[in-house]
Formats: sequence, C-alpha cells, structure tokens
Amino acid sequence: MPNIARIARRTFLIGAGGVAAGLAVGTYLYKRAPANPLQDALPDGAVSLNPYVRIDADGITLITPRADKGQGAYSVQAALIAEELDVAWGQFKVDPGPPSAAYFNGVVMAEGFPIAATSDSFMANTGRGAAGVMGKLLGVQLTGGSSTVADAFDKLRVAGAVARQMLLAAAAQQTGVAVAQLKTADGHVLMPDGKRIPYTALAAAAGKLTAPSDVALKPANEWRLLGKPMQRLDIVPKSTGTAVYGIDLRMPGMVYATVRTNPRRDGGIQRFDAKKAEAAKGVLKVVPITGGVGVIADNTWRAFQAAHLLEIEWGAAPYPATTGAMFQQAGESFTAERQDSRAKDEGDVDAALKATDPQLVLQAEYRVPYLAHAPLEPMNAVVMLKDGRLDVWTGTQIPRFTVTALAAQTGLAEDRIHLHVQIMGGSFGRRLEDDFARQAVELAQAHPGLPIKMTWTREEDMTHDYPRPQFIARARGAVEAGKVHAYDLGIASASVSASQFGRLNIPTPGPDMWIVAGAWDQPFAIPHYRVTGYRVPEMVPVSSWRSVGASANGFLHDGFLDELIVAAGADPLAERIRLCSHEPSRRVLQTVGELSGWGTPLPKGSGRGVAFALSFGVPVAEVVEVTATPQGIRIDKAFVVAEVGQVLDPVNLEAQMTGGMLFGLSHAMFSELTYEDGMPQQTNFHDYPSLRMHQVPQIAARALQTTGAGRIKGIGEPTVPPAAPALANAIFAATGQRIRELPLRKHIDFV
Repeated sequence: MPNIARIARRTFLIGAGGVAAGLAVGTYLYKRAPANPLQDALPDGAVSLNPYVRIDADGITLITPRADKGQGAYSVQAALIAEELDVAWGQFKVDPGPPSAAYFNGVVMAEGFPIAATSDSFMANTGRGAAGVMGKLLGVQLTGGSSTVADAFDKLRVAGAVARQMLLAAAAQQTGVAVAQLKTADGHVLMPDGKRIPYTALAAAAGKLTAPSDVALKPANEWRLLGKPMQRLDIVPKSTGTAVYGIDLRMPGMVYATVRTNPRRDGGIQRFDAKKAEAAKGVLKVVPITGGVGVIADNTWRAFQAAHLLEIEWGAAPYPATTGAMFQQAGESFTAERQDSRAKDEGDVDAALKATDPQLVLQAEYRVPYLAHAPLEPMNAVVMLKDGRLDVWTGTQIPRFTVTALAAQTGLAEDRIHLHVQIMGGSFGRRLEDDFARQAVELAQAHPGLPIKMTWTREEDMTHDYPRPQFIARARGAVEAGKVHAYDLGIASASVSASQFGRLNIPTPGPDMWIVAGAWDQPFAIPHYRVTGYRVPEMVPVSSWRSVGASANGFLHDGFLDELIVAAGADPLAERIRLCSHEPSRRVLQTVGELSGWGTPLPKGSGRGVAFALSFGVPVAEVVEVTATPQGIRIDKAFVVAEVGQVLDPVNLEAQMTGGMLFGLSHAMFSELTYEDGMPQQTNFHDYPSLRMHQVPQIAARALQTTGAGRIKGIGEPTVPPAAPALANAIFAATGQRIRELPLRKHIDFV
C-alpha cells in the first residue's frame, strides 16, 4: 500500500503519476486544476462536489470516466470512490461523465516511453512523471493500456474522501457539532446521539464550501469494499440481457443507416450507381460519404439490403495487395536505415556469437499475422444534428479526441458537441478509433433534424478494421555449459504509434517502443542480450490490439528463449527462474510451477509448456498442458499467475486473467487477417474462428500481491502475451514439432 495516510489535495488535482515520481513541474498550466465539467450541466437541485461526485434529491451519482468494455471498469472506479465516500455498494448510480480534460489519464502515456517496468531508478521515475504531465497537459482522456486502476487508485479515493469531508463540514455547520464527533456510513452523516443525516440533505450546503486542502485516506485494513469480492454493477443486466449497449438505443423519430466503404483501406471510390438502392423498400436517402456511400432507411435491415444493391467501383489499395507481399516488405526491413530502437543491448552479442562454433549458433525466424479486433458488437453510433447542436451516442475509449475531430469535421464549437458514452460489446482496442462516429456524423449532416442510428454490418466491421500489424522476428542465440549464453532478437513491424496517433493528431517523436514491447524489457540476466526494433513502412493502417506489441512479442521472445533452453538441455521452468533478474517475476515463475505441478509425470503423448512475459508492468507466467491425439492437439489444462501489486477485487481479477489467457490461446490457435487484391479475406466469424466451448481447458488462476507499497497495476492485457508461446512450447514438448508461425492451425490440427 502506498504511504498515503494523508494525501495532499494537489495529488488529486494533478494525478498520481507526477506525485509518485516526485516530479516538480512548476508551470502554471500543470498546477492549474482542470475545471469541473459537471458544473456546466447540473440539473436543478443537483450539486457536484468535484468531477467525480454528483448528488441530488434522488441520490448519489459517481462518475466513472474510463470506458467499460466488459472488464468491470465502471465497478472498480465506483468502488474506489465509494470506499472513501462511505456509501454502500449499490447505493449510487454510475455515469461515465462528459468528455473533459479533468478525466485525463496520466499513466497510459508512460507505456510509450523506453522505461523498463522493473526499473525504479530516479531517471525511470522521472520519465514516468513526465508522462503523467503530458497526460494532463494534453488532456488525454483515454481508456487503454490496462491503466484504469493504476491511474485511478489515488485520484478516485481522494475524490471520495474530499466529498465526504465536505459533507461532514456541512453537517457540522447545520448542527453545531464538531466534525471530530461525526462519523459517516452508508451515505449518511452519523450524529453522536444516533441521528442520521442523509448526504442528499447536506449536498447543497456542502457544495458551497471550499474543498479541503488535504484529506485522510483509509488504511487498507479498514477497507469495506476494496480487496474483497464485489458483485459487478453490470452483472445482472448483462446476465439477463437487459443491459443497453450503444447498438440497442431507440429514440422517437429515429431513422437507420449503414455504409459501404472501400475494403481496400484508403483506396477511395471511383464511381457509384445508387438507382437500385434508392428504389428499395424503406430507403429514405443515399448519401455519398468520404470513401464510400451511406444508405438511410426506415430500419437497419432495409438499410443493409439496400447497401448491397449499390453498384460501386472502388479505387486501388495504396499498399501491397497481398499478405505475401506485405511479409516480403517486412522481411526487407531488417536494415540499418530502418532500425527504430535498441533499448536492450547487454554484453557483447556479436563477439559471443562469433566465438561460438557456427554450427552451434541457433537461428530462427518467427512470424505473426495481422489480427482483427472483431468485437461482438459491430461499430455503431447514434447521431442527431439539430439547431446547431450535435449529439452523439456511442461506445468510445477516446471521448475528448472524438469531440475534437467532430468539431473539425462540422465546424461546430466543441461546447456544441455532446458525446454520450455507451457501454460496449467488446472492443480490444477497436474503439480507440473514431472513424465510425465521423461517418455517422456525415450522414447526420446530410439528413439533419432526426436521430440517425448508423450500424455497420459484420462484414463492414471485419473488413474495415485497423488491425494489429504483422510481425517478423529474426533471432540468433547460443548456449554454453547448459545455460543460455547469448540472445539476439530483431523484430520488424509497422508502427502502431505513428499510424494510430497520427489519426489522433498526436506527435510521436522518437522510437516506437510498441514494436519491441514485451521483448526489450524482459527481466532476464542473459550474459549477451540484445533486442532491436525495425520499423516497417506503413502498409495497412494499424492500431492498438489487446496488449499491443506485447501480444505478438510474447510469442516471438519467449518462443526463441524456449528454443535456446531446449538446446542447452535445461529444464524450461528452472532455466527461466535462474535467468530471472526481477524478484516479483521470479515469484510468478515459481508459483506457476507449484500451481501446475511442473515436473510431475504426464501420460505418453502429453506435454507441458511454460512461458513468461512482462507487459504493462505486470509479470505473468503461464503453463499449458496438451495431449497429442489422433484428431489433433487437445489442450487439457492451463495455469496463469500474475503479480499486480494490490488486488482490488479478487473475483473480477481472476476473471480478467482467465479471459485474457483464453483470448490469447484462441487467437494463437486460429486467427489471422490475410489480404488478397488489397482486401481482407476474412469477413465474419465463419472464417475468423474463435476457441469453442469444448476446446476450453481447465484453468487455474492465481494473483500475487507481493511487491512493496504503492504498486498497483491493471490486468486486462498482460495475460494475453504468454498464452501463445506457452501453447506452442507445450506442443513442442508433446510432439517435438517447433512451430514458429501463428496461427498454429496452419501447422497442426486441434481437437
């Protein structure tokens, strides 16, 4: 636990990152508190005590500004506020709040810096602090990088504590009883005589008070909610089908729309003929849009049917037309001119490999494909443009960026654009883009005055993704006296940062650490150890996919490490533990060994694989057990251990760990996005398959919280990277077949 028994209000205002780093940035902009956005649109009788707490006569609303994509973000954010505000679980509503710089994310920016998560040096902490400063100055309201909990842990607890202190002060004013004699519980101030004053009766008076300059936070041993299993706020509506996602919205007078744009991304449109579509039943209007055509109809199905009747001549793709040509370009990028980073360069790799008998230098090439995000809920948005005001209802991870983009698109001032964030049926990074929202606004500009719900078909969604880029790794290594001695890994990939942030108008100077994430920063003390990133010229525009670069590099880095360990004749788990230079990571490896019964005999034809990846500051080790059957490989059991510093909800954490591992296994086994004639060949889940229920193994998950005070991390992404290498290493152990390309089904069958 952090040593924050008392924490300054300044911490609340500027975020935990800069304070934790001890960074002193004395600029006016940095010290200035962002305005409370709730004050701009308070209903009659409502009071906002800070950007996270709103109270009116009907009750308490907690603002949870990080998007909920199914990971339980709303619940954990609410719990952080509710713990310190002293309200009972469920005694409040949650609301994502409006887009605002007040909800900046200071932690997510640090992932793009060349700072090893295992480093606690002054320079490392200063760099993290600088990233937090950037997050505030840029007003980066963004959900991603497993940063929600780490960024919110201090901020939201302080928000709850500040609001509680203001309510206590209001009660003291009204009753004449000193604050020291008052207590709080379940949304009430408790008087010494047993009387209970509800917060709702004190909010108006509290709102007139000045927020305290510092507040006391509860020590962990007094937590009522945090650290214990909590029923997620969304579990009942999602389990009963009553949850309302963006795609479920209905409004009076609503019309419905869809679009068709060039499946060759950015290829443009040459011409189109809309006669058949315009004559179709229910069609209200056919609208040219950027790069394609939109159809507005009286229901979504009729819009879909009419869109198929459009006769369109598309432009050519501005990138290589086939997957093979794209891999060739990636393969040609291992050059000095395209070297992007070399943040890991220890010992003398070249001398070590030169001193090794060439026959004994191990070399390998690994490949991973493009991957689609493929959330279950296809992209959609409801938009209404009326009387110079634009309202947009959609699920998004980047609300402020979207408002800025729509202001530029429409010419409206940003305060005339109202974005209403919806819960999402999955994202995996897809909703870090706003292309679909901009399309819906184009339709609204052509058909103003009514709400328009634009929905993509599944095929439009699959073929117009910004996918995870393909990667190629070329590796060399050597062993000596039964130990891994030299390891040289080069990774070539397009830059997610340049592609994605370019669309958001965020500058991306310097190397792109996502190209080597999950590889350059692994905590192994190999005598001669080098990881080099090479930037492939952008081909298909790419974006963040769950765990971003680490999603691929987990397979590339650990897969080759396993090859070296096998070549050394060492035990795969014992050698990883011996090489490990980071105590929390070592405990993770040791624990997964205990949990999985590593070393115990398996039946003939079965094998175990272990893999490790540290990403987003979280060390994760996974073990997979498989059996080779006549029908193919069967995954029998899987084990996952992670270390997150502080566990806030053990049940949800285990669910996220299990889900992340299954997500990684599923894509490792089956998924790829291939291109022909510049177009994705996969159009729906029939040719982009996922793990089936009968293929899901028994899974055991364990979270460790063994590191020192002040450390807390998210878990949504870090359990994805080790899944693919753990499975591939298990297949090797069972069959002797070393697979260096994903998806694995290209080389082996699965039951």
